[in-house]
Amino acid sequence: MKIFSPLYSKVMYWSKHKYAPFYLYVMAFTESIFWPIPVDVMLAPMALAKRHLAWRFAFFTTLFSVVGGAVGYYLGNVLYEPIVLPFIHFMHYQDNMQIAQDWFNEWGILVIFIASFTPIPFKIFTVTAGVAGMLFIPFLLTALIGRGLRFFLVAGLMVLGGEKMEAKLSRYIDRLGWGTIILAVLLYALLKY
Repeated sequence: MKIFSPLYSKVMYWSKHKYAPFYLYVMAFTESIFWPIPVDVMLAPMALAKRHLAWRFAFFTTLFSVVGGAVGYYLGNVLYEPIVLPFIHFMHYQDNMQIAQDWFNEWGILVIFIASFTPIPFKIFTVTAGVAGMLFIPFLLTALIGRGLRFFLVAGLMVLGGEKMEAKLSRYIDRLGWGTIILAVLLYALLKY
């Protein structure tokens, strides 16, 4: 069933839109607070479509993600009960919050770096860092390094892959899409049980 091919074509078209960078940076900011869709979904096709701007996209995506993370930290630190807790229940993130708290207890500040590369939403870790009262400057620096590595890695892969990668992605996007869904379901099942 080819549902990812048409979506991929649309995303590649949208990634060339004149306001695409603005949408990318807004998405990076909000994804660290509440937005459920990972920013890589927009960064990768934009870096692929405009490889000459890929590093710029990665830089500003990192910057806006970290600023959003600072807002998430603040919400967790100051406004947890009136704002964050009802949102966690609404989004059914209770299990993810518990995982994040367990990771904080086990690994401390390194959890922010690790969280930059996990499928668990980054917002869970920014808010939990605030709830836990993690020192703000180390939180910010670790988020900057972790998110920067992630987004520059995505941009770098798109630059290095170039047109060949775009052709392969276009050819195999449905297999990759279904494979990702299956992997996500399996990972969820492993984390849940």
